[in-house]
Amino acid sequence: MNFGIFLEQIPDEGIAWWQNLASGLGWTLGTAFFAWILAFTLGSIIGVVRTTDRRWLVHIGNAYVELFRNIPLIVQFFIWYFVVPNLIPAVKAWVISADPTDFQFLTAIVCLGLFTSARIAEQVRAGIQSLSQGQRNAGYAIGLTQAQTYRYVLLPMAYRIIVPPLTSEVMNLIKNTAVAYSIGLVELFFRTREMAEVTFRYFEVFAAATLIYMAIAFSANRVMAFIERRVAVPGYIGGGK
Repeated sequence: MNFGIFLEQIPDEGIAWWQNLASGLGWTLGTAFFAWILAFTLGSIIGVVRTTDRRWLVHIGNAYVELFRNIPLIVQFFIWYFVVPNLIPAVKAWVISADPTDFQFLTAIVCLGLFTSARIAEQVRAGIQSLSQGQRNAGYAIGLTQAQTYRYVLLPMAYRIIVPPLTSEVMNLIKNTAVAYSIGLVELFFRTREMAEVTFRYFEVFAAATLIYMAIAFSANRVMAFIERRVAVPGYIGGGK
C-alpha cells in the first residue's frame, strides 16, 4: 500500500492527486446541496397536494410520485441528459452553446432533485396523515383557511415527525451523486475512478473515497440528529416525555 500517492503530482497537470479529489468533492457537495433544496421544496408541495380534499390534485400528486420513484435513477439521468434536449429545441440550443460541465451539473441537480422529491413527498404525506383530525379541525375552528391550516398547524408538526426519514434521504442523496459520473460530471467518484485508472492504485484510491463518503454522510447524519433534538415535540416520535 502506498497512500503517499495522493501527494504526488498529476502528470502534465501541475496539481497533486489530493487536490484533484478535493475538486471532485466540491462538485459532489454542490450537487447534493442544490438537489436537496429542489427535492425538499417539490417534495413538500407534492406531499401537501396528496392530502388535500381535491381528488384531481391527489391523482396528480400520486402520478408524480409513482413516476419518479419507480424509474431507476441512472435511467432518469440518461433521459434528462440525452433525450430531453432533443425533445425541446430551446434546451438543445442552450446545450450546444453552454459549457458541458454546466449542463452536466444542472442535469444532476434536476435529476437527483426530482428523484428524491418523490420520496420526500411520500414522507410528508405520511407525516400529515399521522396527525389527528382534531388538529385540522382546530385550525378551521379559529378561522384559518385550508392553506393557513397547513402552514401554521399541520406542516410544523409533520416536519418534526419526519425528521428521522428525512435524515436517511439526505444521506442517500449524497451517495446518489456518484451516479452523476454516468453523464460525465467531475464529482468525487469520477475523480476517484480517474485517479485509479491512471495510477493503478485501486485499493488506496477507493479506500480514500469510501472514507470521504462515510465522513460526509456521517456529518449529515449528525446535523440532522441535532435538528431532530431541537425541534422534537414531547409525546411524538423522538420527542421523549
